[in-house]
Amino acid sequence: MLKGKKILLGVTGSIAAYKSLLLIRLLVKEGAEVKVVMTPAAKDFVTPLSLATLAKHPVLLDLFEGDTWANHVELGRWADLMLIAPLSCNTLAKMAQGLCDNLLMATYLSAVCPVVVAPAMDEDMWKHPSTKANLERVQGYGNHVMPVEKGELASGLFGDGRMAEPEAILAYVRELLPQSVSKSLTEDGAQEWTSSGKKQDLAGKKALVTAGPTYEAIDPVRFIGNHSSGKMGLAIARELADRGALVDLVLGPTSLYADHPGIAVHRVTSAEEMYNACVSIFPGVNIAIMSAAVADFRPVAPAEEKIKKKDDILILELTKTKDILQALGQQKNGQILVGFALETTGERAYALDKLHKKNADLIVLNSLNDAGAGFGYDTNKVTIFDRSGGETVYAQKTKQQVAADIVDKVVNMLYA
Repeated sequence: MLKGKKILLGVTGSIAAYKSLLLIRLLVKEGAEVKVVMTPAAKDFVTPLSLATLAKHPVLLDLFEGDTWANHVELGRWADLMLIAPLSCNTLAKMAQGLCDNLLMATYLSAVCPVVVAPAMDEDMWKHPSTKANLERVQGYGNHVMPVEKGELASGLFGDGRMAEPEAILAYVRELLPQSVSKSLTEDGAQEWTSSGKKQDLAGKKALVTAGPTYEAIDPVRFIGNHSSGKMGLAIARELADRGALVDLVLGPTSLYADHPGIAVHRVTSAEEMYNACVSIFPGVNIAIMSAAVADFRPVAPAEEKIKKKDDILILELTKTKDILQALGQQKNGQILVGFALETTGERAYALDKLHKKNADLIVLNSLNDAGAGFGYDTNKVTIFDRSGGETVYAQKTKQQVAADIVDKVVNMLYA
């Protein structure tokens, strides 16, 4: 329930603005007090009167009305949560650049509460590189970006870009808001977040997680990489954060986002960048889970300019990248260290060898020979090995369920 919570809803110029009406009803029904700020363009899609009737507050639209002005600073400090739904491509760009040409943007820039945005746009706009860059920047400011849904779009196309349904936004707000407004400090100064529905068996603990691929430059255009989506690592980071840990997520090049107040994202591209981030963060954590698919080799001398297609054969000289798991195993001082092994042959033998050679505490094995496991899938099938000789085989599950199994193992070791 959201009884007594103050929510400031921003509505922008998008066909999805009609969903804001239902969203207000759901929030008010939960006991929240809702105030609405519109952009001028939003009036073309939904009327201020409709929004004001449901919110039971006048809709705020202009910085100046006659001889008075709307106090955007007061608005930004009034709310427990600011929610922009729908977030148009235009307003997203303004948020990324810090532009302030309407009341909504002035209020956003004055807000001291958590900010959640629910994008809505056509698929081509959603997939445009500038949109992706703007989303990364907005998220980098600490805002929470809800994923879009796939479905029929206003253009008549079918694809990504639909705003999340009001019920999904409500569920997100329910989970986020208590965490964001009720945080305390543990004895060592770490923030302890309360979480709904999850036991807080990692409260006060700190974790390092790696996820996604790495890209090793051949020239300014081409790279050596792999098909890792980062889904498994993000699921692990969420599970750790849901259970109270403060998580540093070192994330390789992927379009995925980590929307959780307990997760700090460090974006990297190459194995070298991931290595440096991990070595820097590792001494201060209790748990490290290395789920990224790090490239094993990189070009010795990447070309400074694009390599032209002159010959039929291009020979690349490669050298090994730094072994992150091995480096952390050598530095380990009481941390629980978890590695991953993705194999196609000799899976069990390789996983056990990796467990001992890298001085890890657990190795999570998954095989590309198993249907529904490996890169890109929302499911996985794993076997977990530990240093005492334990071997636990799990059935195929969703990656979030697999993440819970892995974290359960870590918790058992942590408090053994």
